[in-house]
Amino acid sequence: MDRKQKIIDEIKKSNKPISATKLASLLGVSRQIIVGDVALIRASGTNIIATPRGYVLDQQNHNDLYTIAVKHSQEELADELYTIVDMGGSIIDVIVDHAIYGQLTGKLHIASRYDVEQFLKRVNAYEATPLSQLTDGIHLHTIQCQDQDIYHRIIQALDEKGYLLKK
Repeated sequence: MDRKQKIIDEIKKSNKPISATKLASLLGVSRQIIVGDVALIRASGTNIIATPRGYVLDQQNHNDLYTIAVKHSQEELADELYTIVDMGGSIIDVIVDHAIYGQLTGKLHIASRYDVEQFLKRVNAYEATPLSQLTDGIHLHTIQCQDQDIYHRIIQALDEKGYLLKK
């Protein structure tokens, strides 16, 4: 079995994102080799997603994805994310429409309060500014919900908190 297939197999069997460093250790190569291999795997059509915690395969049923438009301050970021996951949604990404660069997308893959906490720790550790701050707090999220009832609960909760951007 070639190394690229081993990478795919390791990502498939992992129940959480697996880092390039861990893959490198498992396969006895450098992290840079893994990053290059993953790029080639992606180019061949296998949808591997790089999250802040490592690689995952995109095996989602895209019929249950919704795009929501929201606006809030940086201080309200945690509450927005907790609201979505507490209502049963997973946050796939954040999207902003930048005046110069056009659409910018950041992959999030946040599905639990733990994921929110880890994301916020990274934001603080790197003193990072969320993408939404480039657009005065206006941004989109792609969220995944098991059904429309969950989606409607999320929309209602975000609306009640004043985060939902209305037409």
